[in-house]
Amino acid sequence: MASDAPIGIFDSGLGGLSVTAAIQKLLPQENLLYFGDSAYAPYGTKEPARIAQRCQVIGDRFMDQGVKAMVIACNTATSVCVDQMRQHYPVPVIGMEPALKLACTRGGGRPQRVLVTATPLTLKEAKFSRLMARFSGRHTILTQPCPDLVTIVESDRLNDQALVDATLHRYLDPYDLQTLDALVLGCTHFVFFRRSIARICPPGLALIDGNHGTARHLKDLLSQADALNPGPGPGRVEIANSDSSPAMLDLSKRLLASCRS
Repeated sequence: MASDAPIGIFDSGLGGLSVTAAIQKLLPQENLLYFGDSAYAPYGTKEPARIAQRCQVIGDRFMDQGVKAMVIACNTATSVCVDQMRQHYPVPVIGMEPALKLACTRGGGRPQRVLVTATPLTLKEAKFSRLMARFSGRHTILTQPCPDLVTIVESDRLNDQALVDATLHRYLDPYDLQTLDALVLGCTHFVFFRRSIARICPPGLALIDGNHGTARHLKDLLSQADALNPGPGPGRVEIANSDSSPAMLDLSKRLLASCRS
């Protein structure tokens, strides 16, 4: 693969822009193509077959654009079809899963109490069930689906603090947050709520997402394939969306910029 070829990154909508920012920070010389499937969002409440079909459409698009790797910046899409995409495409395909391993191992061997927030489908899929089974014997793992957080991002209502706070309280108030060690942001959309969640949670509660780990894994795979872009200058970031309206493009740019601040 050509070292200056772009990397394709996609999500069910706009959440993957938080992953794009993490990749851009770690690999500033890489050229990135971001595709948000907002016209078909949310994935987390759809049938797996429909999600797999959309992922193949996007994967084919990326291959036509000559990408050297793909990042599924969506926990739900990863859980549904990462294995099929790895078999189907001749480039590395990097998926994401809720960062439960990091949440459980950060305690230095002590049992952890962890709340995993994610989409309903991510929590129901076999991939997460297997992940949870690896750690649930020693650790206490709670799960909470939060589909309305995705809707808030996609509808450009992150600045509606009253709505954000009310939604977060509805999902988190049933839990005694004081007894938790970590809260996993198991959907890339949820990263945009980090500051609001932090205001609700006690100071010692760790908020964990998988964005940096995904960027680091991508870097490792490209390095092993001798496919890192040597430069010389900063790479470009191109944003596209299945909702091609100017408002969606503007929202995408604002969300990406917010991750850099």
